[in-house]
Amino acid sequence: MSRAHCLGVLAACGAAALVTTLIVLGSQGLRHFDWALLPYALTTVFSAAAAAYRCTLWLQRPPTKRYWRQSWRLMRTGRIASNSVHLGQSMFNNLVAQRFIAHRSRLRWVTHLCLSWGGMLAFAITFPLVFGWIHFETPAHDSSIYQVVFLGVKVQEFPVHSITAFLTFNALNISAILVLIGVGLALYRRLTDGGALALQRFGLDIAPLLLLFVVAASGLGLTISAHWLEGRGFAFISLVHAASVIMLLVSLPFGKLFHIFQRPLHIGVTSYKRLAQAGPPARCGRCGEPFASQLHVNDLKHVLNELAIVNQLDGPVAHYQEICPPCRRRLLALNQGRNVGKNHGAPSFA
Repeated sequence: MSRAHCLGVLAACGAAALVTTLIVLGSQGLRHFDWALLPYALTTVFSAAAAAYRCTLWLQRPPTKRYWRQSWRLMRTGRIASNSVHLGQSMFNNLVAQRFIAHRSRLRWVTHLCLSWGGMLAFAITFPLVFGWIHFETPAHDSSIYQVVFLGVKVQEFPVHSITAFLTFNALNISAILVLIGVGLALYRRLTDGGALALQRFGLDIAPLLLLFVVAASGLGLTISAHWLEGRGFAFISLVHAASVIMLLVSLPFGKLFHIFQRPLHIGVTSYKRLAQAGPPARCGRCGEPFASQLHVNDLKHVLNELAIVNQLDGPVAHYQEICPPCRRRLLALNQGRNVGKNHGAPSFA
């Protein structure tokens, strides 16, 4: 087994052990753990281990590793306070406001906001409940009051018939509605946009949306069955919901939804580009024009050497990465012209 896979296995074991420990400690020795939710907890442990394994392998790839190390090195050099402020801004723009999508399309931006915020809200509520970190109690002297207990500490109480109670006990329904809106917009785009139709694949692009739809729709179905259908169909809907949630958790580290874990790690790339642009530029060895940061060109040459990709040149320019893109296109056209001229006996280009 390679070193990268060994590190991945260690990270997976560590993640599984960490989640298991948090479940045991957070539920006060499993005293507040709901054993009916055991399948969800076990699937979460597996998903955390698989995600840690894949993230570790991804970070061991030469390009990702170089970006990752250089981002941290650049963050520690220069003005740390200013770098931290820009990092916080990048986190807000990329994770909270999702602005990296807004410039492409307003429809895609709203779709991403609904899916991401609906999903994050659902995870933020479901995981603490499944792990036994949060439970609700009713005081013996007043049955009209709910007390919220987090990690064994009473953090809030509110009347049963109040706005707070309504929002608390319907937060998952709200998240399900947001997810359904996002799924509907995403499917509309993927079924009507010519570019999406040409590039999308069912297993990678459509199947995750359908799985999210089943999870959100069955979750809403449980509420509808309990409140308006007198419990009819509740057992079947709960079985569908459980199966779809488990499928979603299992598929998180292996499909398109893996970008949930990658997106926070991509923030370092934004800081890297900003700090690299503040340094000296790289100038083309052929025309002398600046075309990128010198730091980025040096890192690119380092990665190519690690990948055993030879870009060395014979002549005044030692490396192909030291030539700007316009000159590369000119050189390609000149070389093609020479080859055509040799094949047809015509004079070669100068």
